[in-house]
Amino acid sequence: MNSSAASRLRHLVNGPELVVAPGCYDGITARMVEAAGFPAAYMTGAGVAASLGYPDYGLITMNEMADRAAVIARTLSVPLISDADTGYGNELNITRTVREFEDRGVAAIHLEDQQSPKRCGHLAGKQLISREEYVSKIRAAVAARRNLDFMIIARSDARTVTSFDDAVERVNAALAAGADIGFIESPLSIEEVIATPQRVNGPCLLNLVQGGRTPYPDLAEVHRLGYRLAIVPAALLVPTLVAGDAALAAIRDRGMPLAPPAELDIRELFRRFGAEEWDEVRRRVEGS
Repeated sequence: MNSSAASRLRHLVNGPELVVAPGCYDGITARMVEAAGFPAAYMTGAGVAASLGYPDYGLITMNEMADRAAVIARTLSVPLISDADTGYGNELNITRTVREFEDRGVAAIHLEDQQSPKRCGHLAGKQLISREEYVSKIRAAVAARRNLDFMIIARSDARTVTSFDDAVERVNAALAAGADIGFIESPLSIEEVIATPQRVNGPCLLNLVQGGRTPYPDLAEVHRLGYRLAIVPAALLVPTLVAGDAALAAIRDRGMPLAPPAELDIRELFRRFGAEEWDEVRRRVEGS
C-alpha cells in the first residue's frame, strides 16, 4: 500500500484549498488527469463499468474494481480516491474491501447505503439499507484500515429515496462512527447544496455530475460554501464519448480518420505514457 498517497490526500483535505478530483477509469484517463495538474484523481465506478461494457447497475465485482484501482494508482503520482460501491456485502466483505483497496495504493474510498445491486446515484429505482446497518458497515470499514491516513468517505443516497433530512442524519451517524468525510449524493436543489456543509458534522464532498440531478455552482463557489472535496466522475467519460463518435463518423462518412493536432504526433503520444522513463531504463542496461 502506498501510505504516502493516503497521507498526502489527508493533508490536502485538511488544507486551505478545495481538492478537485476529476474522474478516470483506466491508465489513459489517469494520465490525462495528472497531466492537467489536478492534485488528486477519482476512480469512477460508472466509468469502470462502462469501460467493461456495462451500465452502472451494480454489475461490477469488488475484484474488478480493486484491480482497476491498482492500475490507476500505479499510473498516478497523485492520490487516488475510489468508488467502492456498497462495500460488496456485509461487515466481513467490507473489511476485505478496505484492505484490498489499501493494498492497491488507493488513498480513500467511499461507501454507500444502497442495497445490492446498487444503481448510479442519479438514477431512479434505488433502495436503501437501514441506517443501523449502514453505520455498522462504516464502523467495520474504519476498524479494518491498517493505515489511519486511509480515508473512509460516507455516502448516503437517501436524498432521492427518502428525504434530505434522512440523508443528513445518515451521514452524521456515519461520521460519528469514524468516517472521515460526508457525501450526500444527488441533492436536488441549490439550497440543499448550500445546506449540506452547514448541516453535516464534518468535511463534505460534492459530486458534480454533468447532466445529473444536482445543480451546482462553479468550483470557486463550491469552495466558498465550505466543501473540502469535489469529484467530477464523468469529466472525461462524456467528452470521450462525444469525441469518439465524431472520430468514427469521420472514418465512416469521409473515408479518412481525423488528423491529430500538430502537437500530438506519435512521439508525443508515447511520451505522455512514460516513453522517456522506459528509454532511460534501456540506456542504463545497455550502458552497464
